[in-house]
Amino acid sequence: MMPTLESRLKDEANVVTSNKPVPLVKHTRSAKRGRQRAKSSNSSLVTKAVKNAQADQELGAAKVGGEVDSIPRRGGFWGTLVGGGLGLIVILLVMLRQMDQGSDASNPTQGAIPAEYKPDRAFGYLTDLCNLGPRPSGSSQMKKQQQSLTNFFEKQGAVVRMQSFEIRHPETGAPVGMSNLIASWYPNRPKRFLFCAHYDTRPFPDRDSRNPRGVFVGANDGASGVAALMELAHQFSILPADVGVDIVLFDGEEFVFEQGRDDYFLGSTFFAEKYKMQPPAIPYQAGVLLDMVGDRELKIYFEVNSLKYARNVARGIWDTAEELGVNAFVSRSRHDIDDDHIPLNQIARIPTVDLIDFDYPRPGFGAPKYWHTEQDIPANCSGDSLAAVVWVVHQWLQRQ
Repeated sequence: MMPTLESRLKDEANVVTSNKPVPLVKHTRSAKRGRQRAKSSNSSLVTKAVKNAQADQELGAAKVGGEVDSIPRRGGFWGTLVGGGLGLIVILLVMLRQMDQGSDASNPTQGAIPAEYKPDRAFGYLTDLCNLGPRPSGSSQMKKQQQSLTNFFEKQGAVVRMQSFEIRHPETGAPVGMSNLIASWYPNRPKRFLFCAHYDTRPFPDRDSRNPRGVFVGANDGASGVAALMELAHQFSILPADVGVDIVLFDGEEFVFEQGRDDYFLGSTFFAEKYKMQPPAIPYQAGVLLDMVGDRELKIYFEVNSLKYARNVARGIWDTAEELGVNAFVSRSRHDIDDDHIPLNQIARIPTVDLIDFDYPRPGFGAPKYWHTEQDIPANCSGDSLAAVVWVVHQWLQRQ
């Protein structure tokens, strides 16, 4: 996934846009920085900023021999003005950050999550996936993951098939086999819905400042969407009598070794092209993409392309979240992101929304960066976040 032009400028990424629907190229994006801090912490930061601004004003006079000269140095007025202005900017940024996060960004719901949606079980799925190690397309770990997920979804009553295709390795030219995993429930029912995620991991943690060729297990960017769909599958034994569901796990979402050269969204593009060329007897009414939904400080905003292509679907999901008291869903747009939902919307014409917390972790001063680093690990994710998302999308599905 990547932000498109407006959000990419804000997120410090350079991008080249194209009007061609395929192939779609995902460019780098910067991880947002920040951890949720208590109100008292923010208050102390404001106080410190005010004191710093006052200190800047006092330092407008020059020190001579350890004493303060009563005659200001040349430019002292402008130094005081700039210093005071910077202090005010810091105060404003802190206030905006507090307003954006709310009182408790670490709690995705106002009340308890119903017992049928199990945070510990969902988090266990995420952990098990990460324990396989890195899972880039064509790797032995990916094959182990495919077998494990096939067994899992079959036990949940699905019919599972692999949609396979082949690409050339972007560096060596060697053939690389890829497969989308498709799990189907009630395929003959008249109202069908698509739930999807990517299950490959980026080959390396290329945004890691210390070890960009290190180990990347993709707890949030890769495993979280899959784990959420595994938890959602437990709810498919009870659906409206006219509703059927497919879960599709896309391969090759980010089989990228060189930014700007290698293509993104290989699996979803292949799926969308096949869907367009051979439309199913019962088309999907809507699609929901889950990507990076495991953040411990989960905040999911409207994604701009989702509103463009599937506004009614997005509105329905966010309205459901509001009714349930799931405050992790924020009813305003924040990011413009290219992700697997783009080929689904542009090629297959399936109105699909992207549920994604692009800020990982929360933005903030001096905060860490987890996206595409070795720190994208289970410890930085939350079962409560996964279960909250599953609760919302399942209840939305029940109302269709």
